[in-house]
Amino acid sequence: QVQLVESGGGLVQAGGSLRLSCVASGRTFSGYTMGWFRQAPGKEREFVSAISWSGSNTYYGDSVKGRFTISRDNAKNTVYLQMNSLKPEDTAVYYCARRVGSSYVYTSSYTYWGQGTQVTVSS
Repeated sequence: QVQLVESGGGLVQAGGSLRLSCVASGRTFSGYTMGWFRQAPGKEREFVSAISWSGSNTYYGDSVKGRFTISRDNAKNTVYLQMNSLKPEDTAVYYCARRVGSSYVYTSSYTYWGQGTQVTVSS
């Protein structure tokens, strides 16, 4: 069993920044790719970013490339998402999850989801 707890969300003005954290407890963290997804009201859950277990490979959705940065600290069982130049369309609940499948963009490849943290960007 793995528990994931996200934090760091909040209300920010357009152009601002936030740093999300996801702390994992339970079974192995460092051996797995971790991902961030987001879900806005009335929309499907969308891939945001993923990072390999070593941190050497990172992946981003097109809508966040160049603005968001994912990182991890395996010693702290924590994955981060630094979000800069935020836009109103970034408003969503952000979730972290542990990848177990072959794809890094599909929700079906992930298990052990957190409860999410709300990010609201005002214009």
